[in-house]
Amino acid sequence: MLVRRLFLIGLSSLALSACGGNLIGPPDASPMYMVAPKFAAQPAGGEKVKWALSILRPYVAPGLDTDRIALTQADGTMDYYAKANYPDRLPDIAQQALLQGFEASGRIDAVAREEDALHADYNLAIELNDFAAHYSQPDGIPSVTVSINVKLTTAHGRAIVGSYSTTQTVTATANSAAAATQALQQALGAAVTQIVNWTLAAPFPVSQQPVSTASPGKPAEQLLHDATRGTTRAGEKPAPQ
Repeated sequence: MLVRRLFLIGLSSLALSACGGNLIGPPDASPMYMVAPKFAAQPAGGEKVKWALSILRPYVAPGLDTDRIALTQADGTMDYYAKANYPDRLPDIAQQALLQGFEASGRIDAVAREEDALHADYNLAIELNDFAAHYSQPDGIPSVTVSINVKLTTAHGRAIVGSYSTTQTVTATANSAAAATQALQQALGAAVTQIVNWTLAAPFPVSQQPVSTASPGKPAEQLLHDATRGTTRAGEKPAPQ
């Protein structure tokens, strides 16, 4: 008799669970918010670079290597929007945006992510220092900031060719995760455009100049003289020309 009563109680619990919705089972998935800037194709005829580029996986500031959407409160503390996520981790989102920015420029044929193992002439190292919504007052409308520093290095020898920094700030249209991610997407797109334009101004690596660019018929001694013309060692007077 006792066994039968326990059985009936169990059936009643299951019936209540079915009537009450998802009282048992995994919680509802958090909404996914895309950050994928769109880059307009550049007009044909722009001068193409003759070198290959590998985009390294970005280094991000502490707290940003996640798929959660970061924010800072008015008192400076870092937090995340509740029940809101990116579809991927932030370093991968930034790396993919840079790849698409270079491809949309139409000025470089050989560009890929580091993990794609492209034979590259240059590496682009990325530091993502800020990628968050910032609140100046509780429950106010935030402004978002995207701050990126990049270094262009030779693939062989890792010599630093140059560095570039950009910071983009956009005010969100509302106090919500959706509005913040839209603003972050806009800021990231502007930052990527600036980085692409700066990077594509780099010349072909000096140590890898194509043979066709050398002056034909000149002996090695003459080429060395041309390359060092006007330079002197410490304490020496320049030789008369």
